[in-house]
Amino acid sequence: MKTIDWAQTTVLVTGGTGSFGQKMVERLLLDKKPKKLIIFSRDELKQHEMRQRFPDTGDSPVRYFIGDVRDRDRLTRAFHGVNLVIHAAAMKQVPACEYNPFEAVLTNIMGTKNVIDAAIDTGVERVLAVSTDKAVSPVNLYGATKLVAEKLFVQGNAYVGDRSTRFACTRYGNVVGSRGSVVPLFQKQKEAGTVTITSPDMTRFWLTLDQGITFVLTCIDRMNGGEVFVPKLASMRMDALAEAIAPGCRQEIIGIRPGEKLHETLISADESRHTIEYDDMYVIFQEAARVPAVTPGARQLEPGFSYSSDANADTMSGQQFSELLASSGY
Repeated sequence: MKTIDWAQTTVLVTGGTGSFGQKMVERLLLDKKPKKLIIFSRDELKQHEMRQRFPDTGDSPVRYFIGDVRDRDRLTRAFHGVNLVIHAAAMKQVPACEYNPFEAVLTNIMGTKNVIDAAIDTGVERVLAVSTDKAVSPVNLYGATKLVAEKLFVQGNAYVGDRSTRFACTRYGNVVGSRGSVVPLFQKQKEAGTVTITSPDMTRFWLTLDQGITFVLTCIDRMNGGEVFVPKLASMRMDALAEAIAPGCRQEIIGIRPGEKLHETLISADESRHTIEYDDMYVIFQEAARVPAVTPGARQLEPGFSYSSDANADTMSGQQFSELLASSGY
């Protein structure tokens, strides 16, 4: 696809008042300076609070739209004149999705379908969805809904016809300090001298919110439609993580919670058959599509390759995680 001229680009972020959305808005205004930047979310209080940081008055390019991705008509109205949509709206708390499965399906699956339909109908050029490692071989409803959302986005390109709209996904691991992250919990428990961990052997992929934003912006420039982009990340054991955040504290083992995995996977062995490796990322192509010829600097993966947090060659030390926390403002 052609290079984005940000000065002539209208961007809309669904879920724009969330952790990711707010940081994305900050980066776009600072680095990209788009023609217009629309925050689309359903929480008027969060929009009011966000408006104090990013005003929508005067010559500001920022605009706020109250709306829900479950409402296709509202999306269609909001998407008029938009060139780029970053789809970050989702129910993401595993226990909430397990207890409210119909609501999770309506937001994460039907909401994604509505984004696709509205984008095609209004002529949005690029639409990039934010996904998660929990979408790979999911064991909980959140992961299952994100898996379906990924499939909808990849196959959404088949519904475009002769229009110019293109869809792609990013998929990455745990974000340090995001809402629901274990990091703030450990920091709070540190005061009492005991931290609760599900299993000392548990491993997770980690990145900062800034790294996630940078990755998404990179993928927007590189997308042609149909890809799932996966960054190269470091992983860490849960006991080492707890020690890095709360050194010297007692670790109480409470067992793995329902819907949790011991380890996470970013690329399954089956997906690796149609995945290309670059120095900074992996790109998963549609299984039914022809994988492009390997370009300079890119490599085919070995048969049976799986990108999992327990077998990851890039393991983070406690010192490295402490530095990661510091760079995130913790």
